[in-house]
Amino acid sequence: MSSTGVVPLGPARQPRLGLEFDIGDLRCFAVASGCANFPLAGQSLRLNASTVSRRVARLEDALGVTLFERGRFGIRLTDAGRGVILKVRRALDEIDELIRIGRMNGVGVEGCVRLGVRMPPVGDPMRSLLATWHAEYPDVELSLYEMNDHETRLALTERRLDAALVPQHTLWPDAVSVPIYEERLFAALPVGHHLCEKELLTWELLRKEPILTQEWAGSHCAREFFSALMGGGIQFCSHAASKQSVFALVGAGFGATLSTKSQADVRFPGVEFKPIGEHNAVVKVDLTWRSDAEDPAVGRFISFVRDKAHLQADC
Repeated sequence: MSSTGVVPLGPARQPRLGLEFDIGDLRCFAVASGCANFPLAGQSLRLNASTVSRRVARLEDALGVTLFERGRFGIRLTDAGRGVILKVRRALDEIDELIRIGRMNGVGVEGCVRLGVRMPPVGDPMRSLLATWHAEYPDVELSLYEMNDHETRLALTERRLDAALVPQHTLWPDAVSVPIYEERLFAALPVGHHLCEKELLTWELLRKEPILTQEWAGSHCAREFFSALMGGGIQFCSHAASKQSVFALVGAGFGATLSTKSQADVRFPGVEFKPIGEHNAVVKVDLTWRSDAEDPAVGRFISFVRDKAHLQADC
């Protein structure tokens, strides 16, 4: 030791190959760099001074540099130590952020939910339910994907979707699902159509009209659903198009179609919506998801939608 009480730095140290250090060593170094001695650093970390000193020494050995001058005055950073501490603090900040994100994702308050929809959730109860979800979990990103029934099933199987809102009559046999809500059905007619003069329509009246449906290759769910409600012998005109396009054809006089109440509330040019006075004029919507879904944010979303929907149904 020199007359000043400082431990000489001596020749450059060589890193000890194979010697590892951990986050705890970095934290001991970072805290000690702001303290006058190891006992004070130990108090801050709730460790023994000898433990702090030993962990800093292990870091020095692994890096091959002397980080602190040690003497009667306590400890102070060497030139090398001042260079290393900047990177250590930056690394610890990144690690702390990584831990925070991991914990937030682990409890489902951050992350992403990819939700498939067969019908846009423009009306209640889904619009209000999604608004409540967003207010309670603003850090969970919700991405909507509008798909037909075949695309939805495939996307769930291939893990491109986490969950989906689908009409109950389009569910496949092995689907895991829970009922969420139901909507009354309306008839969409061209403005000026003779049926627009009636307050309530019946299936018998609508059976005489050309009925426009959505249909894709291998998918006849809409036609089958309409037939189950209205009976056989319907003149169907199917289109591989969105519901908005079908409404456009209705407005142009090509025929009539069925719509939900939320769709009727939106309004479309040239289209008039009339209520249907039949007890079965409803469409039921389920939430479906993969049975092996493990993402915490997805699990929280499923529980939230299920519980809120049941609560609204009980009111």
